[in-house]
Amino acid sequence: MCEIEYLDLELKNEKKLEYEEIIKKVLKECFKEEGLSNTKLYIEITLTTPKQIRRTNSQFRNIDKETDVLSFPMFEKEEIEKGIKENRFNKEDALGNIVISIERVKEQAKEYGHSFERELSYMIVHGFYHLMGYDHIEENDKMEMRKKEEKILNVLKITRE
Repeated sequence: MCEIEYLDLELKNEKKLEYEEIIKKVLKECFKEEGLSNTKLYIEITLTTPKQIRRTNSQFRNIDKETDVLSFPMFEKEEIEKGIKENRFNKEDALGNIVISIERVKEQAKEYGHSFERELSYMIVHGFYHLMGYDHIEENDKMEMRKKEEKILNVLKITRE
């Protein structure tokens, strides 16, 4: 379901295990909700530093700025829908890559007054729905995406408190 890479992060094994547990739990629910559980699709997750995510943002999006999460989908929304319907994802295919700045997750959890787990889970869900072809540029699209994100977090009982 996922491959996790730690880029420029020096973490103790306990932290890695904590992060991996959160990531896998959230992605499992995302896959279930979107009908991907029986596919061989997987997601590459890269946990990194603010400096590295800025480099990635600059290199791939021509935006020389730090951010919290980046998503790089491999399919268009319609391709995913058709692939699920036609059972086309029976070999290992990457749904895409999600890159997350762990420092930004920590900062934002503190800023928003909720747990690290909640913020990391939100970044995973948010990135996942970008990989699924959802966006938040138009208000209607944003509302649809937020509804899906909140549903996953509520099912997992990962609240803002």
